[in-house]
Amino acid sequence: MPSVAIIGTRGYPSYYGGFETAVRKLAPYLVEQGWDVTVYSRPAGTRADDPGRDPRVRVIETRGLEKKSLSTLTYGLTAALHAAKEKPDVALVMNVANGFWLPILKRAGIPTLVNVDGIEWDRAKWGRFAKWVFHQGGKWTAKYGTRMVYDSHEIARRWKDEFGLDGEYIPYGGDPVDQDLPVEPGLTHRGYALVVARFVPENSIPEFLEAAPHIAEHTEVVIVGSSGYGGELDDHARALAATNPRIHWLGHVSDDRRLFSLWQHCAVYFHGHTVGGTNPALVQAMALGAPVVARDTPYNREVTGATGAFTDGAIGDIVATVSRLAASRDVEDASSALKQRARESFSWEAVNARYLESLRYVSSERGVDLADA
Repeated sequence: MPSVAIIGTRGYPSYYGGFETAVRKLAPYLVEQGWDVTVYSRPAGTRADDPGRDPRVRVIETRGLEKKSLSTLTYGLTAALHAAKEKPDVALVMNVANGFWLPILKRAGIPTLVNVDGIEWDRAKWGRFAKWVFHQGGKWTAKYGTRMVYDSHEIARRWKDEFGLDGEYIPYGGDPVDQDLPVEPGLTHRGYALVVARFVPENSIPEFLEAAPHIAEHTEVVIVGSSGYGGELDDHARALAATNPRIHWLGHVSDDRRLFSLWQHCAVYFHGHTVGGTNPALVQAMALGAPVVARDTPYNREVTGATGAFTDGAIGDIVATVSRLAASRDVEDASSALKQRARESFSWEAVNARYLESLRYVSSERGVDLADA
């Protein structure tokens, strides 16, 4: 039985972000394809009694430091050291921050498929030192990784230009829902503008919070997300919800069914992400038929194509674009077009199959024939 170790996420099953969503979909799929799958996890990242957990997926918890700037590095190190002893046929490594530990896996004879994520050193949430660390991690990834995975063509272009590396294009998928989910209590179908994002500057959260009271003059506003560490943006969202009954801050929502309902019934989903590649939240929103207003970036245009509406990110333009789509008679047409695009271009079935093919290819670096797996 071929074996794969998955390193660099919060674990299985976890609902934290895009990497974790991908692992929740991929790990059971690989098991079904005859693979022995191990996912390295953080103690606080998963629940053993999670009903969505596939017991055939092996979960190994390692130690690390629960610090914003050190958690990925420290948990990645302990996972790589453990995997080096176990010697799986191949390792799927998430995040270039773990590029520093790829020599450990290479020395153990373990080929690696590395999902580089976005261009982390472009993210405004990181300080100068953290950006330098991520960029160095990218250099180590380029030098010691066996094969790269890029979740968008634009990310692939950036890596080709800077590091001279080709790789595999594998985006994220979305889960379609073929039934009408219950509307969130207190809201109405197509009666609210929605934002779902981690509270960091590059997700346009500061601008959206400033725009929210103006949008709320015409349609209700629902804000989903937090920084995870408290701070100014959380305080701002809390104050808006406390003083304006048409603005609702729900914090972090880990219940997929509830989040899917919010996307399915919104009048507009504002997607303010400005860095990164194919964003999992955007793909999922499209799969559920959420009419989209996105920040005008190459990444977001690549995902939505001609089916989305775009804003330059200025507060006034966010207000105008979101309000215009929410009031438009074409909102259902936009919903149908986005849902169709997600179905054709971003299905989990196709995503998982691409990962399987890539893992088979990379494993050949170790001389292991996995053609029948």
